[in-house]
Amino acid sequence: MINKDFLYAVVGASNNKEKYGYQVFKDLLEWWYKVLPINPNEKEILGIQVYPTLSATEEKIDVVIFVTPPAVTEKVLEQVKALWIKNVWMQPWAQSDKAIEFCKKNNIECIHDACIMIQRKIEK
Repeated sequence: MINKDFLYAVVGASNNKEKYGYQVFKDLLEWWYKVLPINPNEKEILGIQVYPTLSATEEKIDVVIFVTPPAVTEKVLEQVKALWIKNVWMQPWAQSDKAIEFCKKNNIECIHDACIMIQRKIEK
């Protein structure tokens, strides 16, 4: 699910350099991945416009990366389903059994128990 041709949306992207939402977003940008930040509380991150929700962008998103508390992940998965996005990556702290089960029931490919930054390094 790591592919430079894909468009990734990072739900939970942040301007706070201490947060994984910032680190994941920055890592993907630095390696030239196409990535959109999603966060209703931010306007711009690293010079990139932030979208408040997945549906606020007109782009066709291939993969949603969750860097959020599990309760937020579970809520945003409803948008993923409504937008017919078929791939998600839940960072280890963003996942829950409920979120994983939701993906299974709705035919959404779900990677969990893995950090995308580490996996990217392994696959490069």
